[in-house]
Amino acid sequence: MRATWWLDKRLAAGAALVGLLLIGATLTAEVDEATKARLLRLNSVTGNDAMAGTIVDLVKDEAGTKKLLAAAKELLQAKKKDDVFNANATIILARAAQGLKDYPTSEQFYRVNVEQVRKLESGQRMVLAYDGLITILLASKQFDEAEKVFKEFQEIEGGETVDRFKESLRRRMALLLARQGQLDKANEMIDKLLQEDGTNPLNLELKGRILHEAGKLDEAATTYEKLVKTVLDNKRLPKDLREEFADDLRYRLSGVYTDLKKIDKAGEMLKGLLEKHPDNATYNNDLGFIWADHDMNLDEAEKMIRKALDLDRAERKMDPNFDPNTDKDNPAYLDSLGWVLFKKKNYAEAKKHLQLALEQEEGRHLEIYDHFGDCLLKLGEKKEAVEAWKKGLATPIESRRDKLRKVEVEKKVKDAEK
Repeated sequence: MRATWWLDKRLAAGAALVGLLLIGATLTAEVDEATKARLLRLNSVTGNDAMAGTIVDLVKDEAGTKKLLAAAKELLQAKKKDDVFNANATIILARAAQGLKDYPTSEQFYRVNVEQVRKLESGQRMVLAYDGLITILLASKQFDEAEKVFKEFQEIEGGETVDRFKESLRRRMALLLARQGQLDKANEMIDKLLQEDGTNPLNLELKGRILHEAGKLDEAATTYEKLVKTVLDNKRLPKDLREEFADDLRYRLSGVYTDLKKIDKAGEMLKGLLEKHPDNATYNNDLGFIWADHDMNLDEAEKMIRKALDLDRAERKMDPNFDPNTDKDNPAYLDSLGWVLFKKKNYAEAKKHLQLALEQEEGRHLEIYDHFGDCLLKLGEKKEAVEAWKKGLATPIESRRDKLRKVEVEKKVKDAEK
């Protein structure tokens, strides 16, 4: 797990330690001393790397961190929040709860953190706090509340850092709303951005994404095609930046072509990207999966997906927080491998990789459950296949692609239960 942090380092560790000593003796007796001490030490964790590392460790220890978060909430309720946790501790607790998908707890600590960093008048910390809170509210489908917090942030006068982030957050908010099915609000937001600056490539790129999410595939493809040319012709941007942005647009365009069933065009786009970036795990996986999904070049597709897994493993090992005892392969790549093996009629081997994908929470997605159900059915495990499909249907169905697949899976269940 990687994270980018823009935390302000101006809070002195010494001040945090003084606060710890002052409050340590006054906390509620309902939380044991060892847990209190562990929680209060979060106040003195400073620096981007140290805080990121602490959050990673907390997310890895799921059972222990759930208990820790329960104790933290108890302390928060027992005392004035500022007398217990400083802004360092509350952002760590908010991020840890977010990593465990405990959205109510994450929201609680993000809200405390927002209050704290506004008092500190730290632009970087305000950006991080509001960004996290809005993300949590959208993830928990509190759309009206997310919009309220978003508007609150837009009214803050926090200096250059906050002003820069405001426009970025408007784009991000529009995309998140689109992904949550709030297409009218998303289009209203991006249209306003385009009115203000219709030549900004970031605004145009977002319009393409929203058109894609809305199912307006031809319009989305046209938008991306024009935008690639616009970016490459923009001599005001450094050449390497133009190429990087254009590659990102080409990748997104390959997804639109795939949804348009223009598989040859999608393949050409990804092959072009791989010529420039042969060791990009995402490009290798996606082209391999697209070919497998359409029964094309199956041997080559398997090689590409296995290469993606190897590249991803090598990248994870470079992470300073890498732990070989807990490390797991990317569930999306495991699904791709399982699917290409399914297409090659190696059902037993396909089942193993699909099971590994579903063992991870990130892998419990309708598409992977659908693939697993298809595999089980081929192995003669009809009852288990139906159970897998039903589990998939119980997962969050949010994107346009998920909604289309939901209809297909419901039909499979109905046919199997006849």
